[in-house]
Amino acid sequence: MKKILVVMLMLAPMSIFAQKFAHFDMSQVLPAMEEYKAASAEIQKVSQQYQEELERLQKEYQTKGEEYQKLADEKSTAQAILQSKAQDLQKMEQSIQDFYQASQQDLQKQQSEKMEGIQAKVMAAIKKIGEAGNYTYVVDTSTGAIPFINTSLSTDVTAQIKAELGIK
Repeated sequence: MKKILVVMLMLAPMSIFAQKFAHFDMSQVLPAMEEYKAASAEIQKVSQQYQEELERLQKEYQTKGEEYQKLADEKSTAQAILQSKAQDLQKMEQSIQDFYQASQQDLQKQQSEKMEGIQAKVMAAIKKIGEAGNYTYVVDTSTGAIPFINTSLSTDVTAQIKAELGIK
């Protein structure tokens, strides 16, 4: 019994060395995907539309602010009119802030929805490469979350993942 235990303890470190590790660079995979390029272009287009509308609203706000200032500078303007214009400006400012927040939330939602399928496709390719190569771990080196990867002891499977995704 002791001999079996000793043999098992001696072989345990060897089993650690028998593990295979692989790495890839997601920053080389995603931008090369047509789906990613199309999704990024769509998100950029929507972002540009929001930006243009925000600029239009800000110009309108600035114009109304200048009109208010002209009225305030005139001594003959009734106080009720000035108060009404000031309230309109405050409402417009709040409206601009609400629009900005809503547009940012919508952009994040669209990005999540569009990227979800793309990420699932990439993860399926990674899993397939990992299983085919019998790798214990396949890690992404582009995130910076892993402080060190000895690339001489790990296989770079970026090209294999790209091939699996049909990327040239």
